[in-house]
Order: sequence, then structure tokens, then C-alpha cells
Amino acid sequence: MIRKSLAALLLLAGVGASAQTPTDTLRLSLDDCIRIALNENPTVKVADMEIQRVDYSRKETLGKLFPDINFTGQYSRTVAKQTMYMDTGEGTMAIKVGRDNTHSVGFNATMPIIMPSLWKSIKLSDNQILQNVESARASRLSLVNQVKNAYYAFLLAVDSKAVLEENHATAKLNADIYEKKYRLGTASEYDVLRSSVAVTNIEPSILEAENTINQCLLQLKVLMGMAVDVNFLPADALENYKSAMYNTQVPADTALVNNTSLRAMDLKTDYLKKSLDVTKMAWVPTLTANFNYMWNSMSNGAPFTNMMWSASSSAGLTLAIPISSGGQRYHKMKQAEISLREMKWQRENLERSLQMQIQVQQNNINKSLKQISTNEGGVKQAQKANEIMQESFKIGAASFIQLRDTEDALMGARLAYYQAIYNYLVAQSNLEHVLGNAPLHKYVSTPTDY
Repeated sequence: MIRKSLAALLLLAGVGASAQTPTDTLRLSLDDCIRIALNENPTVKVADMEIQRVDYSRKETLGKLFPDINFTGQYSRTVAKQTMYMDTGEGTMAIKVGRDNTHSVGFNATMPIIMPSLWKSIKLSDNQILQNVESARASRLSLVNQVKNAYYAFLLAVDSKAVLEENHATAKLNADIYEKKYRLGTASEYDVLRSSVAVTNIEPSILEAENTINQCLLQLKVLMGMAVDVNFLPADALENYKSAMYNTQVPADTALVNNTSLRAMDLKTDYLKKSLDVTKMAWVPTLTANFNYMWNSMSNGAPFTNMMWSASSSAGLTLAIPISSGGQRYHKMKQAEISLREMKWQRENLERSLQMQIQVQQNNINKSLKQISTNEGGVKQAQKANEIMQESFKIGAASFIQLRDTEDALMGARLAYYQAIYNYLVAQSNLEHVLGNAPLHKYVSTPTDY
């Protein structure tokens, strides 16, 4: 089932059959991964279901505005009839009254006419729907950020492994050359051991990179709601993002109007205000209409014999005027007022924290851009130094240790370069998440309110 679902999603994403390798390994871009995650991740599905649940709850509250109609039936058997005493000229006479069986069936209906607390509760339900919509949006924004960071980590691990393997291949080539020279008597045993150790030293790093790739892949599969037996590889590389970095400006507008935490807190504050209104409405009188239509029968003997039915009906109004509840309503209102004041301070503290996060991510972006430029120059210099050392080594003007130093320096420069690109992408994704500006509409096939 997961393969069929993925195939449909990939067609929407524009990934055709040609994107699959002969080994049935998918090539997925970042947008593909996000699109699949937003469609398959259980957290998002649960958030959407919560919106439906609260909508049903709102309709339940609306239903209280309509008449509540019930059909009732009742039967009772007289065990001991009531005795009535009457005074006569000859003394007191005792008379048994009532019948053995009493049957009653019919309809009764009640309907609120004036019910201010119920009217206010409907507004509470509307607010709960908005809170759940925002919660669903928050789940999507968080998921997009998690998928991006996991995908970037995946790319970093893949590129790092490629750099390590290239260095390993070079070290192995050097070791093979020294082995041959040793056999010819032109190299010492120390040179052979030294070159062999250089190969061995790189292998743990390659194994660690492979483990990191597997961990990142599993994390992505979990986020995407994908089965573990589905294989895929990234369709991008960190190097591909570099050209777009300098064209992407750090947002000058850092307003938090789209931040999901603040929006959720504002909705919660509005909910508390409406709850306070509901509490205040408990002081207001209520008026309820009621109506019933009944059929009654009383008989003697067996329960369902000799029944004689007669109809009766009544209609009326019930007025309830709150007078005293031992201070419960008053203290409940004071609790709601305190909760509102608490929300004001909590919002102020949250806003400060978010502003700090924005500043941190902006600093990380600027720092990473400088590091990318510096490391890019460092890679070119290390590559040129390595080429010079290789030529010197060929003519015997440089030792093997000097050659390995330049090769290790080139490897370190390339790893630092990829790390800087990764740091930039993660900082940019985190900033986007804090601002709540992720283009969710880009990843869905149908319009939504998110």
C-alpha cells in the first residue's frame, strides 16, 4: 500500500518512472519529501481529525438550541393501595383508593428560550475550531522544518562520505604504490607501514558516515510515514544549494504575525475571555419552555388487561433566577480573570524568546555565509597545494608525510565547506519556522486555510 501511495504522490510531485534506478531506489528531492510527509505523516492526520472532532462538538452545542423531544413510557404496580378515612354518622369508614396497574406513555419536549450561557458557549466552540486549525498548521510547519533539517543532514552525510571515500581511495593508491616499490627495493618498510596506517585511519570515519546516512534515512522515513523497506536517495546535493544562497535575502520583516505559537496563545486568550463571559452569564435568569402529551391508563387485575386510555397534555414555562450558590460563581469568575492576566505576561515572555530566536538564526545565517565564502577559498587553496605536493612527490622533492598532510588538509577543507552550507540551510529553515512563513500551499494539491 505504501508503494502505491508513494507512486501517486510522486506523480503529483512530477517525479516519473525515469527517476527510479534499476535497483528500484527512488530519487527524491526536498519538495518531494515534504509533500509525502504532509500527506502521510500520522501527526498531521491526527491534527486534521481533531478539527473535525471539534466541529462535531460545535454542532452538538448548536443542537442544544433546538427542542429536546423524548418518548417516554412508564408502568407501575400498586403493592398496597392508599387508605382514605371518612367520618360518617355511624363512625369512621376506611376506603381503599387507587388501582392495581398504572400505565403512562407519551411525548415531552423542552426548549431553551432565554439561555445566555448557552449562546456564549457556541462562541467558545467557534474558538476551539480556530485553535485546532492553528494546531494543525503548527504541526505542518514543524513537520516541514523537521523534514528539511533531516534532508540537509542526509545530504551532508552523503557528501561527507564521498569526500572520505575519495581520500581513502587516494590513500589506498599510495599504499599500493609503496607496496610495489618495497618489493622492488626502492621503498622502506616504514613507508609501507605508514601508507597502510593512513588507509586504516580513514576507514572508521567512512563507517561512521555510513551509519549517519542510515540514521538520517530512517528519520526521514519516520517523518514521511514511509515503510522501512522503501529505499530512496536524495536527488540533490549540498553544492546545488550554494548558487541560490546569495540570491536569498535574510527577511527584513521579522514580524511575528505568522508565528504559530503566538497565534495559538492569542486564540487561547480569546477563549479565556469568552469563558469569562460564559461565567458571567451564570448570573442571568434563564427561561425554558416545556410541553408534554401523555396517554394514561389505570386498571385492576392482570397488568395488561382492562386498559382504558385517556389523553392529557400540558405546556408551560420555567423561569430560573440565580440567587445564591455559596460564592461559586463569583470565585469562578475571579479565577478566569487571573488566568487572563497570566496570559498577558506569558505572551510577553514568549515574544521576547521568539525575538531572541530570530536574532540567533539571523546571526547563524550571516556567519554561515561568511564561512562558505572562506571555506570555498580554502578548498581551492588546499586543492592547489595538494597538486603542487603531488608533483613534488613524484620527483622526490617531498616526503610521503608531506603529501598526506596536504591530502588531509584538502579533505578537511571540503568537509568544512559542506558543513558551512549545511549550517546555513538549517539556520534558514529554523528562521522560516520561527516566522511561520513556510509556503505550505506549495506542497498540497488542494487549497487549504493553512
